[in-house]
Amino acid sequence: MQNLIKKIIGVGTIVLVIILAFKYCQFKKDDDSSIDYNTNLIQQQILNVGKLVVTEGHFSEVITYKNQQKYLMNMISFEKKALIVVNANVTVAYDLHKMKYDIDEKNKTITILSIPKEEIKINPDIQFYDVEQSKLNPFTGDDYNKINKSVKANLAKKIEKSTLKTNAQNRLISELSKILIMTNSMGWKLQYNGKTIESESELNQDLKL
Repeated sequence: MQNLIKKIIGVGTIVLVIILAFKYCQFKKDDDSSIDYNTNLIQQQILNVGKLVVTEGHFSEVITYKNQQKYLMNMISFEKKALIVVNANVTVAYDLHKMKYDIDEKNKTITILSIPKEEIKINPDIQFYDVEQSKLNPFTGDDYNKINKSVKANLAKKIEKSTLKTNAQNRLISELSKILIMTNSMGWKLQYNGKTIESESELNQDLKL
């Protein structure tokens, strides 16, 4: 009788061990599935953020261009001049497809490794008015190249003094904050430059480019 009881206890113990092992494996499987799900969700969100962020601006300016050609020891000169009206469309873009990042599943951390620098494109429309020139000093391709170069240089200065780049960066921060919101909601961390980012204000401060 005792042997029968021992056998029953032994069989029961084995069954219990098998059930516990099955439950443990099932729990581990669910945990791994959860990690995979979280990782896939994070990657999808980063892909959604990874787009071209473009901020547009418009600038205008009026330039007077003059040039003189002198002959006979500067006794005779031939001048050419023109009034130039410039209307330019300017874009400041961040191509977030180029953003580099790392996903650490074990520590539930997303690390932003690098953010692409802004790309500034200036497309000026240059119109000439009141053009004065002579056969001995006509407008040439060299003049147009100088004018175009001068126009872009002046526009670049205006862009630096304007709020266009700041507005573009604010849009960049807005896009990246979507990653921060997601990581916070899922219990993950977002890091940049060795620091954990916990709020949008920190994101704005630490991602100044």
